[in-house]
Amino acid sequence: MGVMTDHKFPPLGPSLGFLLNDAARLMRRRFEQRSRDIPMTSAQMRIIARLARNEGISQAALAAMVDLEPMTLCRHIDRMASGGLVVREPDPNDRRARKLYTTDKARALIQPMFVKAEAIFEEAQAGLDPEARARFFEALTLIVKNLSDPDAGPDASLDAAPEKAADLASRAAVEADGRMAQPRRDAATTEEETA
Repeated sequence: MGVMTDHKFPPLGPSLGFLLNDAARLMRRRFEQRSRDIPMTSAQMRIIARLARNEGISQAALAAMVDLEPMTLCRHIDRMASGGLVVREPDPNDRRARKLYTTDKARALIQPMFVKAEAIFEEAQAGLDPEARARFFEALTLIVKNLSDPDAGPDASLDAAPEKAADLASRAAVEADGRMAQPRRDAATTEEETA
């Protein structure tokens, strides 16, 4: 049996998927290099950053958000809880579920993480004027929406849905700006309240 050589592949060149993946990989690598002083693994930093913006989220929802298997996330959360970075609280609406919150210790580490990330985002966008940055951000936001929303079809575009794209971009900008959901409480606060 021989090797098939008659199959024609499209010409190699830049593709959206490869470029997005390369950009994300390079930003992640640079962030990891500059965050060696933060006492967390890169996976833990990713989890904490998402959790800080989604205080009170369930473990299952957080696992989907950070693209980890639930059991893998559970092990990370166990270690982070042991390290005083995360607390689990019962969900008043579901006896089986727990809600996750960052602690003061974690929040003290989050701000330096966001400062480092923002500096890297600025480096990544060097050479783009403010209008180009805004348009690029809108386009990426729409790409994420198109791939996240099962109702978005192939006709979705920035021109077809400018209000939706602008709304998504502004919500994403708030996240990128480092504004976080308000933490509920941590274990130390809970103990103080009951004393």
